[in-house]
Formats: sequence, structure tokens, C-alpha cells
Amino acid sequence: MTRFALSLLLALGLAGGAYAGNDDLDIDKVNGSIHVPDNATVGKLSTVNGSIHVGANVHAKSAETVNGGIDIETAATLDSLETVNGGIHIGDKVHVAKTVETVNGSITLGAGTDVAGHVSNVNGSIKLDAAHTGGGLETTSGDIVIGANSKVEGGVLVNEDRSWFHFGSSRTPRIVIGPHAVVQGKLSFKRDVEFYVSDSATIGAVEGATAKKFSGDQPPQ
Repeated sequence: MTRFALSLLLALGLAGGAYAGNDDLDIDKVNGSIHVPDNATVGKLSTVNGSIHVGANVHAKSAETVNGGIDIETAATLDSLETVNGGIHIGDKVHVAKTVETVNGSITLGAGTDVAGHVSNVNGSIKLDAAHTGGGLETTSGDIVIGANSKVEGGVLVNEDRSWFHFGSSRTPRIVIGPHAVVQGKLSFKRDVEFYVSDSATIGAVEGATAKKFSGDQPPQ
């Protein structure tokens, strides 16, 4: 099966059940988006200028783009997700065996989703909704919301902003640890942040900020 033939079948929505077990079928593009239909099994998904959409219950090795977002539907399984300019949206009950990374873009993890490794960006928010990460969270300029009943192992790192065009005008990131959330490991802040922690959350040692406790679902705006 050639990559061209596979791409055509994927575009027609015919590859779902027909290619179960074919994890050696890589899809490589330079210009153009990739859409993998529900229930398909494929290899590496790679494009330069284009988005990647992965359907429900898909098994794929990885999804990687440069200029484009990545969207993962319910109960998909992948090794890693990576983009440079684009957000990453991960639905419910997704399993990522390694890392989730972007530079300029937000990252969201749906309920029941498990990322075994690191979740990181530079510019853009990171939001967990009853999700789990095993390798910590890292950002520079983005807000972080660790929503209710989420668990983060490996701590939280907010890096110092060294961008020359941000000096004197950069906004202050807002970090929120929601009700019954758990953060294991150090929470390290290398720049000023607004840091809110639910009175029912459990967190590790904090460096570089003072937590403001709140009750209820959300801290004050």
C-alpha cells in the first residue's frame, strides 16, 4: 500500500476498519492537513503546513506538524503530539504514551485523558479537565488551569520570560489548581504569577510564589 493510496482512502473516509493493525502506514505531507477517520490504525502522521485531526478510537504512533493545530478525538491512543505554531486539543479518555508539546498554542486535556510524559508550551494556556499527566507541566507565558479532580505528577514549571519584545509589557500568567486536584512534585515559578489553589487541592512544595486559597469551583476573576 503506497502512501498516496492510503492518503486517498483516508480522505474518502474508508480507512477506519480496513487498516486495523497497520501501524507501519505513515502519512507524510508538506502542504496540507491530515484527517484520520474513527477506528483507524496508522503509523506516524506528519505535515509541515497543515492541521492534523485524529478520530475516535484511532491508534497512531505520533502526530507532528509545524504550522497547524492538532485535534484528537475520544479514546485515541498515540505515542506523542508535537507542533510549533498551533494549539493541541485532546478529547476525553485519550492515552498519550510520551509527550505533548507546542511552542505557540494552547493545550487542553479532556476528562479521563492520560499523558504519561511531559506537557509543555511557551505561549498559550494549558488546561486539564479531570486529566492526568505523569511528567509535569511547563510554560513560559501561558495560564495553567489544573481542573477539578486532575492529577499532575512531576510538578509545574513556569519559566522566566527572556523574550526581548516582552520586557516591560508581558502579562502575568494565572495559575489555578482546582478542587480535589493533586500536584506531586515542586511547583517552581521563575517569574511573577497569580497563583490560586483550592482549599481541597493537594500540592507539593512551592518556589517563587505565594498561593492564594479559594473555596468553591473557581477563584475570583
